[in-house]
Amino acid sequence: MARRTNAERTAETKAALIAAARRLFARQGYAETSTEQILQAANVTRGALYHHYAEKADLFADVCSQMHGEASAAIVAAADAAKEPLAALERGCEAWMDYMARPDARRILVIEAPSVLGWARWNEMDAQGFAHLTDGVREAMAAGRLRAMPAEELAVLLNGAMNFGVTWAGHGGDAARLQRVKAAVKRLFKALKA
Repeated sequence: MARRTNAERTAETKAALIAAARRLFARQGYAETSTEQILQAANVTRGALYHHYAEKADLFADVCSQMHGEASAAIVAAADAAKEPLAALERGCEAWMDYMARPDARRILVIEAPSVLGWARWNEMDAQGFAHLTDGVREAMAAGRLRAMPAEELAVLLNGAMNFGVTWAGHGGDAARLQRVKAAVKRLFKALKA
């Protein structure tokens, strides 16, 4: 069996830390998760943790970054499957809501990330997903499928509505809430059609 390189061991350690922290942050929240719990769950030493991260918030940021990448990939895959720009926008929004409505994503990305990371850092991290939304709005307008209006402002409103929608859908124990939010977004797009 071939020996692992230092780079491979380093990457494995970092991946173990991110995976363990993600499970713990999703289950019990950022504030209730101690670095000791993360070390035990990842089966690494404190030195290994501090080799990669100066503080717990930096590890949380990497967890958020990983999850944003997953959400972005889901958005792109759903939008690329559509045949025209408005359908691509709708499918991308639905994929985003499906991802963010997951309990781990809702807790980590929607509820806790703004306060843990601060609004500026969270917003910077969210920029990729927001860029997909803004581009989708612009493409639908350029194709004459949505009424002409300021695209970025519409994207801001849609983003805010969907963020709150998935948060609302996750509370209250009613599984149908998410479907109602997604249906409301579809009705909104129908009302905004050119």
